Amino acid sequence: MARLYGLGVGPGDPELVTLKAVRIIEESDIIAVPKSGQSVNVAYTIAKGAIPGLDEKTIVELDMPMTRDKEKLAASHDAAADQVKNWLDEGKNVAFLTLGDPTIYSTYAYVHNRVRDAGYETEIVPGIPSFCAVSAKLNDSLTEAEEALHIIPASYEGAEEALHMEGTKVLMKSGKSIGKLKEYINSMDNPPTVKMVERCGMDGERVFYNLDEIDENASYFSVIIVRDKK
Repeated sequence: MARLYGLGVGPGDPELVTLKAVRIIEESDIIAVPKSGQSVNVAYTIAKGAIPGLDEKTIVELDMPMTRDKEKLAASHDAAADQVKNWLDEGKNVAFLTLGDPTIYSTYAYVHNRVRDAGYETEIVPGIPSFCAVSAKLNDSLTEAEEALHIIPASYEGAEEALHMEGTKVLMKSGKSIGKLKEYINSMDNPPTVKMVERCGMDGERVFYNLDEIDENASYFSVIIVRDKK
């Protein structure tokens, strides 16, 4: 029975694509990549770095607009799921490429749930999450001993309040919220230690080792690590 694979290709460095992901991509009939309006598909570019012959396979873009309009999002997810189900009905295995890991803030999850709930075979193949790669780039651990780890979608309401939780805070999807977050952290009593990596493992990578250095105009692909001072 044909199967849909949700494949995490990691944060940016093609050498961090797993052996399992490479094998399944090579064996799949259709390679699906999310189309969000960017001129270059990042997940596809990463996978191509790990699999030089990738462009010889059937590559199909599925429209995934960058919007918070729930109706538009639902319509795009329904359409993508219907297209995947058509391929599966034809007996074709589909590998859907996604940045980082498919279980962490991934558009793939919406397609996966629709296809799975319709009774089709689905499988998630984990990838290295961006915040793990960022911590490694910073040459430091994320947590120690009893420290908690909090993963926070920084561009959504409640991010500032979450900064007061004890433990390490990972701010993902920061984008246009970076300036606001910097201002808020600076206003805190005993501000925490803040570091950020933009485009980790990709061309244009930048590393910021303190809050004042952080570029408020950094790209969407920026992960901020906030740690309590000891």
